[in-house]
Amino acid sequence: MGLKLEAADLAAFLAREFPEVADDFEVLSAGEELAMRLKVGPQHLRPGGTVSGPSMFALADVAMYLAILSRIGPVKLAVTTNISMDFLRKPEAARDLIGTARILKLGRVLAVGDVLIRSAGSEAVVARAGLTYSIPPDRAA
Repeated sequence: MGLKLEAADLAAFLAREFPEVADDFEVLSAGEELAMRLKVGPQHLRPGGTVSGPSMFALADVAMYLAILSRIGPVKLAVTTNISMDFLRKPEAARDLIGTARILKLGRVLAVGDVLIRSAGSEAVVARAGLTYSIPPDRAA
């Protein structure tokens, strides 16, 4: 299944539909995998000099959402039904985070995928998330 939305389309969708969080994220690429940057700022940090779990959770969730939309089009009501996250190592507080989303299965009503999160410039995975999304029966935007 080919792409229905490119990186620029996904960024525009995020800015239009979710302006409250759009400034925190940058869509880097869309394709077999979707890459997204979380622009880490003071609001994402926790004591101990690390990026907070909720910030990493948000990166994983938004990256998978946009990866799915890149394949099915701008379906606003696709929703997370499950997420499991493994925190593997402490991310560097002074660096943005990069989430790479991969769709493992895209069905008519469910999508399953995973997201690997790394500190920008590093190959070491700091967190891994497995996600399941429910896709509404009517995919009209």
